[in-house]
Amino acid sequence: MTNGKRLVLYIDDDEDALFAIRTILEANGYAMAGASSAEEGLRAYKALNPDFVIVDLMMEEVDSGASFARELKALSNKVPVYMLSSVGDDLSTSTDSVALGLDGVFQKPLKAATLLGVLGTRLLSVPDGPSARG
Repeated sequence: MTNGKRLVLYIDDDEDALFAIRTILEANGYAMAGASSAEEGLRAYKALNPDFVIVDLMMEEVDSGASFARELKALSNKVPVYMLSSVGDDLSTSTDSVALGLDGVFQKPLKAATLLGVLGTRLLSVPDGPSARG
């Protein structure tokens, strides 16, 4: 939590996408930390202990989002992690989301109602505070 608000870490190399999601989140009572690469996202994850993570599949490298998800799984991550992709519905069938440690996949463009609905549902099951996440 940041200032009493749930913290969402969003990793995407598209500055417009970062701005759009930040606008949605902050208007609805969430805090957001943004990162523009998987490496930067991993540093932010370790430093900030977010409540929820969204990572774009394709950034500086074709599968850097998947690599980031594998890194979180190796760190025994306990918070919900969602992949964001413009690849389409094929991603759900061609990617083993469980093996990557993902809780789900969002399709671009991400609709505000979809994002807020998932956050509302998923964050009810996440205990407060970094110590609760291991």
